[in-house]
Amino acid sequence: MTQERGREIDTREKIVAAATEIIREGGDARPSVRAVASRAGVGASTLRHYFPTQRSLLDATLTELYSEAMPDIRIRDTSVPARERLIECLWHLLEPFSTQAAARAAWKTIYEAFMAPEATEEARIGYLVLVRQAQQRIESWLAILDAEGALQPGSREEQSHFLMAVVDGLSLDRAFPTVDERPTFEASTLRLAVEALVRPTP
Repeated sequence: MTQERGREIDTREKIVAAATEIIREGGDARPSVRAVASRAGVGASTLRHYFPTQRSLLDATLTELYSEAMPDIRIRDTSVPARERLIECLWHLLEPFSTQAAARAAWKTIYEAFMAPEATEEARIGYLVLVRQAQQRIESWLAILDAEGALQPGSREEQSHFLMAVVDGLSLDRAFPTVDERPTFEASTLRLAVEALVRPTP
């Protein structure tokens, strides 16, 4: 039973990984069952066993993309200044939008899945769940810094929402034609946002 369960998890992970690769490569924002099954090396019926609808497959794929983008990195490493740790974590949120092509593909996926006129209410609710997961991760980072006495007073929910808005803005900006100064602007924007929340280092 344990081995069978392990095989099921492996197959599911292979399918999600295949869909994630297709989206990350700038392919179809809503990969077809045939394309994902082919990439994963499984039959369409096997894919349907784990993901009965394209919606369920896309939700799992986007959750995986969020998880990859949100490691805790060195947030607990007190040998590094609190500001630098938080900035490092926020930089990693931008990794799925690392290039203009990747940013456009990611935002295309988000639009078609959750914002397009044909998106269902169920899809929009799913998006809110994903956003809440991301916000909770940021809140956990802030809680760690708060326990160290490094965070400015205020609502962690509001602070995390503020940081999410900054990261979303930068990720959307990456989808537009680039300018040479963009990396400098991004770094200064993140630093200004973090400095608004983290106490100055004594």
